[in-house]
Amino acid sequence: MLDRFALALLRPGLARAAQRLVARGIGADAVTWAGFGIGMAAAAVITQAHYLTGLALLLAGRLADGLDGAVAQATQPTDRGAFLDITLDFIFYASIPLAFAVADPARNALAAALLLAAFIGTASSFLAFAVMAERRGLASAAYPSKGFFYLGGLTEGTETLACFALMCLVPRHFAWWAGGFAVLCALTIITRLAAGWRMLRDAPPPGT
Repeated sequence: MLDRFALALLRPGLARAAQRLVARGIGADAVTWAGFGIGMAAAAVITQAHYLTGLALLLAGRLADGLDGAVAQATQPTDRGAFLDITLDFIFYASIPLAFAVADPARNALAAALLLAAFIGTASSFLAFAVMAERRGLASAAYPSKGFFYLGGLTEGTETLACFALMCLVPRHFAWWAGGFAVLCALTIITRLAAGWRMLRDAPPPGT
């Protein structure tokens, strides 16, 4: 829900940083891998209950995730890059609740499992619609620079990052953060199902 506003706010700075990377011969895929590595490092330190360090790494990794798109736009976006970016994003998102479960299984495991189940629903509704939208030739007016149809919702990347930050800042309430965000994810799934059902019903079939 907030991704458009966050991207608009960050876009000028990301574009300037992207130009510097391009000038040094650093491509978008390299930035994607670097961001993923930093994100995995965040998950690793969270498993050891180093929550503030994990938050710092988490934010740095997400900054790199925004930067790779800017680098791609400054050079040449590719289907391979879009595929790599979204795949590694979802692996990262799953790693953070899992890390909290490892850090304190007795208090966090059930809530983490609930949130991961909700993530499966949001991810599958997101990706399934992207496939169907590609087949129908649909394009997103809200996110025209994305490599695929970006179907929004209540729980996009910005909201997820904010939730992860709360988990790191007040880890003793992880179960409440995870449970509340899982409810928001459920609402996202419902709205995406409704939007997808409507848009795919009304869209003309391929070749017409």
